[in-house]
Amino acid sequence: MDYGFLGWIVVGLIAGALAKWIMPGKDPGGIIVTILIGIAGGLLGGYIGSMLGFGGGNSNIINILIATAGAILLLWIYRMIKARQA
Repeated sequence: MDYGFLGWIVVGLIAGALAKWIMPGKDPGGIIVTILIGIAGGLLGGYIGSMLGFGGGNSNIINILIATAGAILLLWIYRMIKARQA
């Protein structure tokens, strides 16, 4: 299944929820920012995974894992930036 842009946004929503579950704690931006980071992470993970040859394939689990990894990375970066500003 080729997800395309809209598909990776939907997967990004799932990835954002998983990233928040894996990395609990108070986020500086709240739930909306976390959802947006999840979507961006899904798009980033999908793009990088496709470039490396294992994104967008037939395995939905692999795609969700790739998107979740992207969301975790972006959430971690966001938290580090906000911690330095405080």
